[in-house]
Amino acid sequence: MKKWIPWVLVVAMAAWVLFTLAPKAEKGFKAHEFGRLPVLLNGRIQPFDSVARNSLLQIRTKQTVPFKGERGNGELSASEWLLELMMKPETADDRKVFRVDNLELLDLLKLPDNERYFSFDQLKDRLGELDKQGERIEKIESGDRTAFEKQVVRLQNAILLYQRLKVTLRPPDSDDLAAELVQYQKSIDPGLAALRARDAGGKFDRKALDDFVGRFSGFDTMAKYAYALVVPPEHPELSREQWQSAGTNLMQVARGEPLSPAVGYYASMVTAYRSDRPEDFNNTLRDYNQWLRGKFTPEVNKGARESFYNDLQAFYKALVIYVLAFVLACVSWFNRSEVLRRSAFYLIVLALVLHTAGIVFRMVLEGRPPVTNLYSSAVFIGWAAALLGLVLERLYRDGLGAAIASLVGFVTLVIAHNLALAGDTMEMLRAVLDTNFWLATHVVTVTLGYASTFVAGMLAIFYILRGVFTRTLDEQTGKSLSRMVYGIVCFATLFSFIGTVLGGIWADQSWGRFWGWDPKENGALLIVLWNAAILHARWGGLVRARGIMNMAVFGNIVTSFSWFGVNMLGIGLHSYGFMDAAFKWLMVFIGSQVAIILLGCLPLRLWRSFQSGGTPGTPARQPDGGAPVKPAPASI
Repeated sequence: MKKWIPWVLVVAMAAWVLFTLAPKAEKGFKAHEFGRLPVLLNGRIQPFDSVARNSLLQIRTKQTVPFKGERGNGELSASEWLLELMMKPETADDRKVFRVDNLELLDLLKLPDNERYFSFDQLKDRLGELDKQGERIEKIESGDRTAFEKQVVRLQNAILLYQRLKVTLRPPDSDDLAAELVQYQKSIDPGLAALRARDAGGKFDRKALDDFVGRFSGFDTMAKYAYALVVPPEHPELSREQWQSAGTNLMQVARGEPLSPAVGYYASMVTAYRSDRPEDFNNTLRDYNQWLRGKFTPEVNKGARESFYNDLQAFYKALVIYVLAFVLACVSWFNRSEVLRRSAFYLIVLALVLHTAGIVFRMVLEGRPPVTNLYSSAVFIGWAAALLGLVLERLYRDGLGAAIASLVGFVTLVIAHNLALAGDTMEMLRAVLDTNFWLATHVVTVTLGYASTFVAGMLAIFYILRGVFTRTLDEQTGKSLSRMVYGIVCFATLFSFIGTVLGGIWADQSWGRFWGWDPKENGALLIVLWNAAILHARWGGLVRARGIMNMAVFGNIVTSFSWFGVNMLGIGLHSYGFMDAAFKWLMVFIGSQVAIILLGCLPLRLWRSFQSGGTPGTPARQPDGGAPVKPAPASI
C-alpha cells in the first residue's frame, strides 16, 4: 500500500490544479468574459483581467477583494472588482481595498490602528492632508525618506491609480452613458455654433453652450486620466500607438471624426451594469467580442491566452507544491522513509512542470526569452535551481536534492511574488534590453550562473546545519555533499564567466564599450572571481570540506548582492531594476548567511556529527570522512 502513496499525493495535487481551471458558470454579469477583452497598457496588448490583477496588487497587495453580502461573506475576483469600479464606482468606493500599515500614517489620517485595509470613502476627506505631505516628501531624495514618507508616497500612488481606473470607461457623475452619448452628439453642432458666436462677440445660445461644454469637460477628464487605452484603431493594420482612450475618441467626435463602435459598446455595457440588467450587459459583451474578432483577432486571442495564464496561476500553485515537497523531504531524513523521499521527488516533478508551463506561457505572451526583468529572473533562477536539485536527487537519492529543489523553488517564487507588487511584470522592455538575441544568450546564461551558485550555497548550508545540530552528517553524506558542491561550483563558474563575457559583447554593441565598471558588471565579475577562488582553494589544498562549504555560503552573499544589491544603488546603466522595499530583506538574508558561516567556523568539538558517539573513548571523525582522530579543532 505504501508504494502508492507518492502517486496518490501527485494525483491529488494535479486534481487540485485542474479543478481550479474548470470553467465556472457565471451568474449575472459575465465579469470573467469581460476580463478577457483586450486593451493597451504599458506598451502592450493585455486583457482587462491583467489590468485588474496588477492594479489590485499595487493597491491591496492581493488579487481579490472580500465583501459581506446578504448571503454571507465572499470574495470579488479582480475582474469583478474592476468592472464595479469602472462602471459603478459609488459601490466600489465602499470596498476596503487600500492597505495602510504605518502607524504614523494611520494617526495622521485619523484611521483606526487595529485595521489594515480601508475604503476610498474612508480616505476621500483626508486627501488634502495626504497631498500636503506629498508635496513636502517630493523634495526629499527617495533614498533618504523615512518609512512613514515611503508609505505616504505608496498610498498616493494607489489612490491615483484607483481614480484613473474610475474614469477609464465613464466620466464622473455619469449615470446613463449610452443615452448621454446620444445627447452629446446632438449637442455638438449647436454647442459649437454658440461657442463661435460667443467668441465673435455676438449673441449666442447659453443653454446650448453649457450643455455641450458640460459633457465635453467630462470626456476631457477621461482623456487626461484614463488608465488603459480601450479603443482599438480604425484599421487593424495600424500600430499599437493608434489605440485611444474612450475620452480621446469622444473629444475627437466634436472635431468631426466618427465615434468608434468600441465606445458605443462600452457605453451600452456601462448603462446595463448600472441599471442591473445582466442580460443586456452580456448580450452587448457578446456583440462587442464578435465585432473585435472580425477585425482584431490577434488581439482578442492574446487577451484570451493571457487571461488563461492568469487563471492558471502556475507560479503560485508550484509554490504551494514546493512547500509540501520540502516538508516531506525533511521528514524523510528523520525516519529514513523512502516513501516520503519519493513522494517529495514526484511532487517536485509536478511543481517543476507547472513552473515550466508558467515560464513558457510568459515567453509566448511576451515573444521574449525567459529572462527580461527582475521578476522573470527570480522565476527563472528558481526553475533552474529546482531542476538542478532534481538532478542531484535522481543521482544520490538521499532527500537532500529534493530539499534543495523545493526550498530554492519556494523562496525564489516568494521573491517573484513580492516583485510583482510593483505592477505589470510583462511591460515593454527598455530600449537597451530590447534585443532578443542577447536576452537569450547573455541574460539566460548569467542567470543560470546565479542559480547554480545559489544551489551550491544551499547545499553548503545543509552541510553546516546538519553537522552542527544533528548526528545525521555521516561519512557518506559528507562526501556526497562535498562532491555535489564542487561539481556545481564548476558549473557555476563556467556559466557565470560565459554570461559575463557575452554581456560585455552586448555592452560593446549597445553602448560602444566592452566594460565600463558599471555596478552590475562588477557584480557579475565578483561571482566569477568568487567561484574561481573556491575552485583554486580546493585544488591548492588551502581548504577542506568545511572551508569549501563556508566559501559556498559566502557565494550566496556575493550572488544576492550582484543580483539585487547593485540595482538598489540607484546608479549605473543597470539601475532600472531598483527595488527600495527589498533592501531590508536583502540585509536579513545577508545577516543569516553570515550567521551560518560563523556556525561553520565553530571548532569540530562543537559539531554534534563530529563529537564522540556517546560511548566513552569513542573518537570523532574528520570532516572529510577520514580515519577517526581525537576530537580537535580542524583548520578551515
